[in-house]
Amino acid sequence: MTRYGYFLACEEFTPAELLDQARAAEQAGFECLAISDHFHPWTAEQGNSPFVWTMIGALAQVTSLPVTTFVTCPTVRMHPAVNAQAAATAGVITGNRFRFGVGSGEALNEHILGDAWPAADVRLEMLEEAVQVIRDLLTGDEVSHRGRHYTVENARLYTTPDQPVPIYVSGFGPKAAALAGRIGDGFVTMTPDEELIGQFRRAGGGQKPVLGGLKVCWGTDRAQAVKRVHRKWPSEFLPGELGQVLPDPAHFEQATTLVTEETIAENVVCGDDLDEHVAAVSAYTEAGFDEVYVGQIGPEQQGFFDFYRGEVLPRLRAA
Repeated sequence: MTRYGYFLACEEFTPAELLDQARAAEQAGFECLAISDHFHPWTAEQGNSPFVWTMIGALAQVTSLPVTTFVTCPTVRMHPAVNAQAAATAGVITGNRFRFGVGSGEALNEHILGDAWPAADVRLEMLEEAVQVIRDLLTGDEVSHRGRHYTVENARLYTTPDQPVPIYVSGFGPKAAALAGRIGDGFVTMTPDEELIGQFRRAGGGQKPVLGGLKVCWGTDRAQAVKRVHRKWPSEFLPGELGQVLPDPAHFEQATTLVTEETIAENVVCGDDLDEHVAAVSAYTEAGFDEVYVGQIGPEQQGFFDFYRGEVLPRLRAA
């Protein structure tokens, strides 16, 4: 049976707001949480970007829900060995409720130390090696590793959870989906694409979990909700590889001038129409997702949670 979760957008909200949302999500009947891992927001209008590992520690104190990163790039900004230590501590402090979502990343967050931003195939190669380093360290054994991209010498994690931290691999194209099937404990993708899920399963994913989701903008005035999404999240609709290669929020602001309100109105659930919300979430269930996460854009958080608790989640579960 599909589980329904809430997506915590670090790019848009302060730490205190994210913690309030996590509490409200659990009270509303959501079963799990996902949280983004960014150094920068996509645009200055979003205006936030707290450190995800600090947030996970805080979340462990205010909610009993499982938490998954959507997603961490463990290859450039932080060395895989440091990511392994962070993931191990998150597993311990959450009582084995942490799942480590990883992906090949975006230049927006990963170029900040001056490293060259590799081509997509190289990024996937780096991700595969990083995941192996992380898995080795999560055992608690001493690890030395000399690979093409990473070196680890005499490293050992002394604080590790008593259950392995699941590593879910993100992908938005066939190569990444195949890599996720081969090395991941699950798959993260953000569109209800049955073919992409099939590629993951055929590549070794089998019946491993598939996670993903969508952003909506609940509100009683649909036109205002569309404007809010257009102001806050036009970056969701940039084509091709722009999301992976643009290096600065200012560049995203320039590119998103090409995204119209009409595009938002046609592609994002805005307003308070129950059937539209249910249909948008159900598309993921029908595509074969095991966990579907919904994020609310903008300040109408309590209205969103009341709506989902009283109407959307009951309808989804009845179906």
